[in-house]
Amino acid sequence: MHALSIPTWIIHVSSVIEWIAAIWFVWRYGEVTGNRAWFWLSAAMLPALVSAMCACTWHFFDNVEALEWLVMLQATMTVVGNCTLCLAAWWIWHRARATSS
Repeated sequence: MHALSIPTWIIHVSSVIEWIAAIWFVWRYGEVTGNRAWFWLSAAMLPALVSAMCACTWHFFDNVEALEWLVMLQATMTVVGNCTLCLAAWWIWHRARATSS
């Protein structure tokens, strides 16, 4: 765990916790509003969470070379997450437009 300073660890861990909370809040918003499109957004947030957890895991084990595959997985999950978030946001916009018409 020497790869990062304590303040940096606090930021990493709190970011993961905040992302989990955001996923839960988006899901709850979908339940409260009855708009199922928001459920897709919460699901679309999961690859970004996996990406963050890959980074934390790799740093936790002092960036050991045996776990370098986590870096590739993190990068892949970041791209996948960006795409899924874009699609989910488009779906929310599309559904809102269809409902208002």
